[in-house]
Amino acid sequence: MRKLGTRSTQTLFLRSFFLIFFVTIFTFGSGCIKSFEEESYYNVRDMDISADRIGAAFIDLNVTTYVEKVQGDNAKNTSLLLKAYSRGSGLLETQKKIELGALKKGTTKSVSQVLTLPKAGGYDLQSVLFEDDVQKGNGKIKVYNLDALPADVQETGLGIPEMDFRVKKVEDGKVLVESDIYLTNEGRETSKDFRMLVKVREMDAGLLADKVWAHTGEIKPEATVIQTVNLTMPDKYNYVVEVLIWNNDTIVERGEDYIQLNPIVEVKDKSTTKAREIQTSEFENLVEAEEIPEEGYTSEKEAAPGFSLFLSAVLFCSAVILRRRFA
Repeated sequence: MRKLGTRSTQTLFLRSFFLIFFVTIFTFGSGCIKSFEEESYYNVRDMDISADRIGAAFIDLNVTTYVEKVQGDNAKNTSLLLKAYSRGSGLLETQKKIELGALKKGTTKSVSQVLTLPKAGGYDLQSVLFEDDVQKGNGKIKVYNLDALPADVQETGLGIPEMDFRVKKVEDGKVLVESDIYLTNEGRETSKDFRMLVKVREMDAGLLADKVWAHTGEIKPEATVIQTVNLTMPDKYNYVVEVLIWNNDTIVERGEDYIQLNPIVEVKDKSTTKAREIQTSEFENLVEAEEIPEEGYTSEKEAAPGFSLFLSAVLFCSAVILRRRFA
């Protein structure tokens, strides 16, 4: 019985040994274990941060990440993912990814990315380096008290996309022009009420014909308003209309358009030019265009169907009288 037990133990040992041996050989042969010489090694050495633009409610942060490839000769594509976490809530606020391509051994590359973030509190910024979608390294940097940074003086968010001109009156060689100035708020918050200077200048001589001060008014984000001013100028000249928006003593936005009461046109042979006669009085427009309020337009449309209250009362009374007469 002892000999049989000894043989069974030896047989079990040999079976286990051969099983382990074959599993090891299969693992190396199938490529599941790779040589460390094939790996690429990276290091996020440093991160710098600066403010590109400081608004009243938002800030553009420029984050520069320095990526170093320590060793590894394989040319594999790399990418960098920049993420911003709110220090208050810990939630991911925004992220941006950029492709770096293949990095050479022993080189360091600086990568700049811009994140637009609410100017509130602070953020944890993290740069994550990937090689063929496999994470290889990361770096972190923190920012604090962004809401304490003063906004840029010239940051208004306002733009002047268009101007319209109407001739209101022509008298004694003078033209009264009604100028509609379109103001668009391209920012993320309601704009301040800025001062606005509108000037009309003769195109060739540069002489100032008229100027008017006005206000932009407060404009909601992504909204457009029209501010109207009247300008008086001599007839039969060409003019540049300039609009300057002031924030205290600083010009923060400008725009221009043209009024040509004496335009120059090319003759048919295109070798000479001549002035085109414009009868400015023919463009006089004394009729005021009434703006239809949205609320009034909606109410009018909603009230159209059905009978009016007065007509309904008349019909009801007629029905009562007829019923009594024939009862």
